[in-house]
Amino acid sequence: PTDSGYKNKPTLINNVETFSNIPWICREGAEAFAAMGTEASRGTKTFALAGKINGGGLVEVSLGLAINRIVEEYGGGLPEGSELKAVQIGGPSGGCIPASLAHIPVDYEALQDIGAMMGSGGLVVLDQFDCMVDLSRYFMDFCRKESCGRCLWCRTGTEMMYRILDSICRGEGSCDDLAELERIAEGCRDYSQCGLGRSAPNPLLTSLKYFRQEYEAHIEGHCFAGVCRDLITFQIAGDCIGCGMCADVCADSAITGVFRQYHIIDQIHCSKCGSCIKVCPEGAIVVK
Repeated sequence: PTDSGYKNKPTLINNVETFSNIPWICREGAEAFAAMGTEASRGTKTFALAGKINGGGLVEVSLGLAINRIVEEYGGGLPEGSELKAVQIGGPSGGCIPASLAHIPVDYEALQDIGAMMGSGGLVVLDQFDCMVDLSRYFMDFCRKESCGRCLWCRTGTEMMYRILDSICRGEGSCDDLAELERIAEGCRDYSQCGLGRSAPNPLLTSLKYFRQEYEAHIEGHCFAGVCRDLITFQIAGDCIGCGMCADVCADSAITGVFRQYHIIDQIHCSKCGSCIKVCPEGAIVVK
């Protein structure tokens, strides 16, 4: 603008990723850019790969590429011993997509159809040792702290959902909590004033949809992934050789036993820190 009221004001860029595409398009042509991607979602997208993956970092991929191809070809796959369980895509308020849907192409429409979104381009790879309930609690904690507090559904809804999720992770949940979570999440999604509140329930709603059995197991007192401390116990299996290494690293003095004989863990004093598992040479300590 030539108006004197604007000439000294800085130019504001709302989306740096979009802006960064302009030089390439000017150099190579709009047709070349539009040739990449899908009919409805053209061009490329930058993703931040993280989680249980060999090669994390920023990658730029053509839109329309399947999720599992991004994980394998750009991220180098999962570490040995890990199995793809899900990906959480779209940033803190993105959706959780199970491994059974990893063939879905990454474009705006396809992700929306399964409850996720492109969002900020975060792509977190999850394996069998990740708890979907704990993950929902983590992202809800982030969203409640980021809420500006202006509208009721976002301000109060995210706080209520976090408290219910925290209760479930501590083994204090009930079957009624799942219906209450869905009711609040849908209200927050439909009636919040801004994008934060409307998208905050995405991790919860998608994990409830695709991994409901994990929520039900928590209510019954079990965490399949062995993450939620209030729902797990550390036990020494029958192949203990009595080396005593676990007792040496136990800060709680919860492991006792005679050298070269079977050791036991005092469940009352065990803080479930996991140090014993890391040092056991026989893999004799299990989480149940």
